Amino acid sequence: MKTIIALAAAACACACAAPGAAGQDPHPTFTVGTATAQRGQKAYGALKVPAGSDAGYDIPVVVIHGARPGPVLAVASGAHGTEYASIIAVEMLIDSVKPDDVAGTLILLPLINVPSFEHITPHVNPTDNKSMNRYYPGNPTGTQTDRASYAITKEVVERCDHLIDLHGGDLDENLRPYSYWTVTGNQKQDEFSRGMVLAFGLDHIIISADRPKDPNAARFLENAASTRGKPSFTAEALPAVTVPSGRTIGFSFASASMLVARGCSSLSTIIGSPLRCGISTGTISAASRPFAWAAAARCWLRSAKASWSSRLIWNSCATFSPVLGIVSSP
Repeated sequence: MKTIIALAAAACACACAAPGAAGQDPHPTFTVGTATAQRGQKAYGALKVPAGSDAGYDIPVVVIHGARPGPVLAVASGAHGTEYASIIAVEMLIDSVKPDDVAGTLILLPLINVPSFEHITPHVNPTDNKSMNRYYPGNPTGTQTDRASYAITKEVVERCDHLIDLHGGDLDENLRPYSYWTVTGNQKQDEFSRGMVLAFGLDHIIISADRPKDPNAARFLENAASTRGKPSFTAEALPAVTVPSGRTIGFSFASASMLVARGCSSLSTIIGSPLRCGISTGTISAASRPFAWAAAARCWLRSAKASWSSRLIWNSCATFSPVLGIVSSP
């Protein structure tokens, strides 16, 4: 399984890469925070969040600088430190991906909200009681969450070409897998991010067309990247706690890691992905994209092909659409 994950990640990086010009390597080394990787190496380090009105702390970061040049993909998790599934999935990627198999660079942040993790506090950073996915692009003179968001914006968002923000069910949530796809109005960027979210393969997508357009008021990590012209999406996959038996058959921490690797794919994914042998990928339903009080679907549904009305949860406003025609892979 780990070999499959590593190969999928390598294929992901290759699929995103534009043909490079022959000549000198433009990035023989790549540094994020204290992690500096030479070409073909993996480096471990930290993003330093400086002390201010409250304490500073270190955010762990890993740079996998592929053996060949290519795009930069950032994968972040643990914005909510008790969403354990996403954290474990990125840790598995760190262990499994081999630099020799990668064309491009991976920036991996397995645990953004360290205080939440240490204090077993769902949803917020207990240091300042702020959600760590609501304050981007951050503020270097604000509280701890603001300063951490600023550091991530400068060191990760502004350095990457694509970004995936991983989440999952928190301690008080029984969360079914789904993704957010942000429509920016930039056709080329939206087509690419659409290909990414389809390649990721979750059977529900919430279409976000009303997120802030100002990069200086982006709020969400994924939106901080999207408003800077970088194709990105957010995924919610696996709960933090146990769920009824039978509802998660075929989906595991390992498969979540594989999905991360698939997410950054070429647009050919829309008609059939080279990363998923024998799999027919779907398209986002164009027949009906109702504006309604649709939810982040905090329930487990029996069928990916139920009508949209049966999927409504009266909670938060979003444009909601199923993905049709997705066939699960083992």
